[in-house]
Amino acid sequence: MKTIKALMLAATALATMAFAAQSSAEELSLKGKKIGVTVIGTDHDWDLRAYQGQIDEIKRLGGEAIALDAGRNDQTQITQIQTLIAQKPDAIIEQLGNIQVLTPWLQKIKDAGIPLFTVDTATPLAINNTTSNNYNIGAELALQMVNDMGGKGNVLVFNGFYSVPVCKIRYDQMKYVLTNFPDVKIIQPELRDVIPNTVQSAQSNITDMLTKYPNDGDVSAIWACWDVPMVGATQAVEQSGRKGVRTYGVDGSPDFTAMVADPNSPAAAVAAQQPYEIGKTAAQNVAKHLAGQKIPPFTFVPAVLITKENAAQTAGPFLPKK
Repeated sequence: MKTIKALMLAATALATMAFAAQSSAEELSLKGKKIGVTVIGTDHDWDLRAYQGQIDEIKRLGGEAIALDAGRNDQTQITQIQTLIAQKPDAIIEQLGNIQVLTPWLQKIKDAGIPLFTVDTATPLAINNTTSNNYNIGAELALQMVNDMGGKGNVLVFNGFYSVPVCKIRYDQMKYVLTNFPDVKIIQPELRDVIPNTVQSAQSNITDMLTKYPNDGDVSAIWACWDVPMVGATQAVEQSGRKGVRTYGVDGSPDFTAMVADPNSPAAAVAAQQPYEIGKTAAQNVAKHLAGQKIPPFTFVPAVLITKENAAQTAGPFLPKK
């Protein structure tokens, strides 16, 4: 009975916190404010939803969004950042991209006296980065993978975007987990995921690797820091007819989540994020800052690990919309 009472009290507390957060968001305003939004690209489901969450919330709060999509081109994003600086908005939100390329331009935003906020870009130049807890995501997904492997076997790893901060964190956390499981090995050389043609490229790469390692047990798992390449990787495993090879990714893209939810698919787990909520929260943090509120360096929006075992209870919100 004590346990049930404790759970009820905890649920009440969470509901109260959620209501308070909602009420606080409703009281915020960006009326008369111009907010710049720069994103490296929106061709990926996660990127598009986070981007849209920012724009929608800025408008809902009465502000004007100056939203620019760089179409996956670093130089275009630099040019667009220069454009935003020249327009002197009340704040700028930057989403994803190559941190090595971005850093000097993020510094220019700060030097111009424009408050900088980021989405999934960890940098000391930003007042706040709204994101998932990628340290937890990386470790949790890796532990699920190792558990499914029984603590031994070989892993094919895609590592094409280590310069993107969230991918670096997830990869480093995966590697850290593996230091405690010496019988789990990463097959070298690592694979490189690409943009565009991500699914097709990953499918081709995995088809080649399964041909190179033809025996059951040669490959036990396939990992990437996001889940679009895992759609192609899963298709390659299915077409090969290989058993015992499972795929793992991050984001909760509808296509890969549907594979994880399919009991007959090799897709084993996905760390599903809430990109629209992340974008929306970033815009709210801008409003809070401009209203004089103190904002922490990071705002973490919860993610959920969807597995074969819990998909019936967790996958619904992330599945393709009918």
